This record gives sequence, C-alpha cells and structure tokens, in this order.
Amino acid sequence: MAVTTLEITDLHVKVKAEPTHPEILRGVNLVVHTGEIHALMGPNGNGKSTLAETIMGNPAYEVTQGDIRIDGQSLLDMPVDARARLGLFLGMQYPAEIAGVTNAEFIRAAINARRADDDQVPIMQFLKELDATMATLEMPEDMADRYLNQGFSGGEKKRNEILQLMMIKPHFALLDEIDSGLDIDALRIVSKGVNSLRGPEFGSLIITHYQRLLDYIVPDFVHVMKDGEIIETGGADLAKELEKTGYEHLKGGVGNA
Repeated sequence: MAVTTLEITDLHVKVKAEPTHPEILRGVNLVVHTGEIHALMGPNGNGKSTLAETIMGNPAYEVTQGDIRIDGQSLLDMPVDARARLGLFLGMQYPAEIAGVTNAEFIRAAINARRADDDQVPIMQFLKELDATMATLEMPEDMADRYLNQGFSGGEKKRNEILQLMMIKPHFALLDEIDSGLDIDALRIVSKGVNSLRGPEFGSLIITHYQRLLDYIVPDFVHVMKDGEIIETGGADLAKELEKTGYEHLKGGVGNA
C-alpha cells in the first residue's frame, strides 16, 4: 500500500478579516505520512488550532506564503469539501449542532461524498458497520437517530466525532483537543477509537495540552509550537518531558497567551 503524504511548507497565515494584524502562523514546516501519529503541543494562542483549520480550508484564514500539499498536489485553491474528498478530516474542539439531520444521515452522506455515484455504500452494509462501530465506542443505539450533536453533552460530542472518523476512514485526521472535558472513561473510549484506525492508510495530527491523552494514543512524533512556528520535534518522550518541565526552557521560554 502506497504511503500518502501531507506536507506543510513555510506556511504563513493571518486572519482574513484583520489584514493589518500580525500573522498567526509564521513559517510552519511539517510532514505527516500515513502510518504516523503526530502530536502538536504548546501554550494557548500560539497557532495550533489555526494550523488545523487552515489545513482543512477554513475561509476565515488567509495563506500569505507557503503551501499545503497532499502527495504533491496543492490544496490552497480547494474548498473544504474538496479537501475532505482527498482524505482530510477535522475533529473540532466545539463540534457544530445541526438540527434536522440525524447522525446516521450525516455519516452516510459524508462516506458517499468520497465515492463515485455508481459506488455508493449499500444501506444495510452501512447500518451494520455503524452498529458495530457505535458498540466499540459504547454509544447507545438511539444516538444514530438523534440530530447531529443537538443536545449532546461534551463527552457525547467527542465520541460522535470519533464515530464519524471511524466510519469515514480518512487518510489524515486533524484532531483538535479531543481530550478536552473528557473523564477518564470517555478518554479511554475515544482513544480506543483512534487507535483502531492506526495502520498504513491512516495518519493523524493530534493537538493536545496534556500527556494523559498521549498515554493512550502514543505518538510517533511530538512537535512544540511557539509564536506560530514549530520550534522543537521529538519522540513520545518529549511530551513526558514537557509534562514535567513545561515550555519555559524551550528557546528562551514561552509565555501563556
């Protein structure tokens, strides 16, 4: 199976509505291959979520320099749906609520959007896999028929995002603080879902502040972001070191933003 590569090169980004404000990202370089799990850490306000949103194509952000490519193909002129069809998935800190669309309907539509018109997933096959995946995530059956994220607790929303991830099976998942607000049982279950996808056809960039998530999803690489740049890269032990020492010792120290 061929490796798929997500490559970010010299990426500079600013908020489109604030053209006179300083850039948020100031030359990010990062390469993620399928088969790899990358963790992105660093204090608040230093560009981690902006990086994920920009990769996915959030129109609120403007790329002023650099490129984002999948297997050499630039994504910069692609809308969000085209990037999703290429195999990108964004798990957000605060998933949106959509009234009138059930979880099952949304997930099946997302799967079929990546398939040819004559290769749509059969409904019975879809429902069988959906039931099995929900069981893995210890989700009640009625969540499939509830409107997307409407009335869900924070933990239910996070499990629901991992359900979508497991069903859609993208090449790359950008997971922004999926551990936020989760108790230890929910964290274990969400991590089990992500780990179930590990393999040669799946890669992930996981944004987190805490080592506890990385005890469950052990990364191949850990990156630290400061002031819109990646300033240090290491293995899983780097996250453990940061848990003990914080960020102050890195390149002259980092203050909370």
